[in-house]
Amino acid sequence: KNDPAPANPASSKFMTLTAGSTWNYETIDNITPGTTSYTVTSTTRDTTINGKVYHVFTNSNGNTSEYYNITDNSYYNYAELTAPLDPIEFLYLKDNVAAGGSWSQSVPVTVPGLPFPLTATVTNTVEEKGGSKVVNGITYTNVIKVKTDISVAGIPASAITTNIHSYYAPKYGQIRTESAIDINYGGVVNNSNTTTNLLSSNIP
Repeated sequence: KNDPAPANPASSKFMTLTAGSTWNYETIDNITPGTTSYTVTSTTRDTTINGKVYHVFTNSNGNTSEYYNITDNSYYNYAELTAPLDPIEFLYLKDNVAAGGSWSQSVPVTVPGLPFPLTATVTNTVEEKGGSKVVNGITYTNVIKVKTDISVAGIPASAITTNIHSYYAPKYGQIRTESAIDINYGGVVNNSNTTTNLLSSNIP
């Protein structure tokens, strides 16, 4: 049975850790046409990373694990980001930040073809808060829309362009992400453009 999600209490957390909960996603590659469907499942396990207790989820795409932590109003995941960013502990959402507010963190970056490591600054800005969003025919309310910008020290701003928007709903977490990153620097060209949608979910 899929959650219809017509109404989300404002007090709900923007992620569910309950064991047995499932989310069915679809990622569309907008450059090389193709679609990947996968299911994320909450397990009964926790693990500690960087002093935080992370709940463990499984991803059916490649049998990989995902790790999520909620600390007060801050939401972290420890997972791979869009290439070429390395796996990090990523503060992806702060549900108490008002529209227009933002937070930033430094991220180590390894770019294929470059002989030296780089440091990116990832800035998340709350663009909209409290609105609704329809994804795969389901209306989610009290949605937070976050814009993510990436800059890299030592690289001209024109060499990296990003257009990343993520939508989060109470209880369901990520319901849609639009991610386009173009890098053209020092002979290195790396382009990605994907859209990820929550197709359905089953949360006890």
